[in-house]
Amino acid sequence: MTANQTTESPSILSFAKDLPNICSLAGLLCAVLAIYFALLGNFPATMISLIWALFFDWSDGIIARSIKGRSEKQRAFGGQLDSLIDIISYGICPALVLLSWGNFSPWFLPGAFLILAAGVFRLSYYNVFGLVGGSTYRGLALDNNCIILTFVFLFSALIDKTVFTSLLYILLMILAALNVAPIHTPKLTGRWYYILIAYTITLSVIYGWQLLHFSHST
Repeated sequence: MTANQTTESPSILSFAKDLPNICSLAGLLCAVLAIYFALLGNFPATMISLIWALFFDWSDGIIARSIKGRSEKQRAFGGQLDSLIDIISYGICPALVLLSWGNFSPWFLPGAFLILAAGVFRLSYYNVFGLVGGSTYRGLALDNNCIILTFVFLFSALIDKTVFTSLLYILLMILAALNVAPIHTPKLTGRWYYILIAYTITLSVIYGWQLLHFSHST
């Protein structure tokens, strides 16, 4: 790299003041909190963190499209940042949820690996080929995993733990398979964002109520 190229390249932290990237980092913080609470076995707090990670992930794109005059480098950097955070939110987090729920038994390691493997393949494929026809994903988008997982966990206290553990394992394996399956799924935009806002608030209230009971029982 020449000295001239080095001078023209923006600094790394110059992208930290870009509002969509700040929103992405808020989602990363939520993902880190989800990992932290999953390791502690506090699943209501894990689910709250996961659903808010999803909310910020959807929001950063909306914010980016609403800002006029963003450079090509800003858009490219934001896309890479979003993709890297996605593997944490939708790959590492669900894998750790499965491991933690299974008390870190070795039997759950293959499932955790498959979740992550499907996630990195899914994102790598999308980063190269993008949307089909500009509005359709090939394979189930990873954010759907988060929507489904946070919903299913609402029933964890109502079902026998052994039964729920088996159902959770099977569900996550099905989702991993769908993530890399040769199917087309629509990109959820428009009114779906407002549905997500309602979904995020509703689940936060429900899991917040569960969290109060969790705090009293520990």
